[in-house]
Amino acid sequence: MKKKMSKTGVLISFEGIDGSGKSTQAQLLDKHLRLAGYDVLFLREPGGTPVSEAVREILLSRRNDGMSARAELLLFLAARAELVEKTITPALDSGKVVITDRFADSTFAYQIYGRGLPERNVRQANSFAASGLKPDLTFLVDVDVLTAHKRLKRKRDRMEAAARAFHERVRKGFLKLAEKDARRIVTLNGHKSAQQLWQEVRTHSEALLERRKVRKSY
Repeated sequence: MKKKMSKTGVLISFEGIDGSGKSTQAQLLDKHLRLAGYDVLFLREPGGTPVSEAVREILLSRRNDGMSARAELLLFLAARAELVEKTITPALDSGKVVITDRFADSTFAYQIYGRGLPERNVRQANSFAASGLKPDLTFLVDVDVLTAHKRLKRKRDRMEAAARAFHERVRKGFLKLAEKDARRIVTLNGHKSAQQLWQEVRTHSEALLERRKVRKSY
């Protein structure tokens, strides 16, 4: 029997409501670590594999505005299950730094706090879908809903177009998650400039890589 490799890479996730600036910071970290010589894999959720990208289209299309909360949850988890098994786990086993724009905390914030689904059921289902995988470090870029919505220049997708009250619940959910897991989740003030936020992201990320002794690829 082939022996399973132990996890040698690290998983860093970025969270926050749409328009918070999380994607910008994730991209900055991706570029910085590549230039520094690390083997980096950058992903987004839902997405990252052909199956997961197809599920993403279903989830975000405005044609599906009437989707039920349970169906929405299961689709997000299906996309995550495929991504974890086919992409993230092999990357971590090979020593890569995996950066993902959203992961399980988004499911907890959006489906538990936003949609009101039972926490126990959501967490159990996510644990199964993600094979128990959790990020080593998570950045929560927090900003008020009104500011976040003003930043969205493009046409809003199905999730972004939900009522403001929904996004307020999601934001509060993220903050509650960060309070409960302050050792993993670093909360950043999304009203700061992108450069100020980047300095904080860089400091925490480099400290993690040094602590975990992640090797560079060159």
